[in-house]
Amino acid sequence: MFALPDTADAIVRGLVLGTVGLSFVILLVRIVGLRSFSKMTAFDFIVTLATGSLLASAGTVSSWPNFIQALVAIATLMGLQVVLAIYRRKRGGSSSALENEPLVLMENGQFKDDALKSSRVARNDVLAKLRAANVLRLSDVRLVVLETTGDISVLHGDHLDDELIHDVRSYQKQPAR
Repeated sequence: MFALPDTADAIVRGLVLGTVGLSFVILLVRIVGLRSFSKMTAFDFIVTLATGSLLASAGTVSSWPNFIQALVAIATLMGLQVVLAIYRRKRGGSSSALENEPLVLMENGQFKDDALKSSRVARNDVLAKLRAANVLRLSDVRLVVLETTGDISVLHGDHLDDELIHDVRSYQKQPAR
């Protein structure tokens, strides 16, 4: 690629292509914004993983067309991410084809066994999240939600604003105990 002996060419390729590739990704992130490396949705997470993989590929290619192809693929993924984020914002919600809906795993201190089973989340995982959220009594828990990113949110306290749960699947508003 740089018309050097094999070992020297490999070293120069790694240095130059790695630096240019990383600089390109940093430039894209500055243009697109920090969402490009977020876990807001499953799609965002996949773009983050794919970007890392493509950047690694860009640093190890042996031809300029392959290097350019990797950079174009990274730009395409981030561009799609921007387009989908704009679409979601205008639509005011999620795109069920690309992401999961948040799912209630526990409500008013009671486990939702069907939801745990369908999401393949163990009761012990929920209990660990409850401890991490400083929950002292199960009866204090309003909702435990499996988010679109795979994170588990714990909502506890005396009052639950409807806005927090408007897009959560399997939630029927019930009086707090």
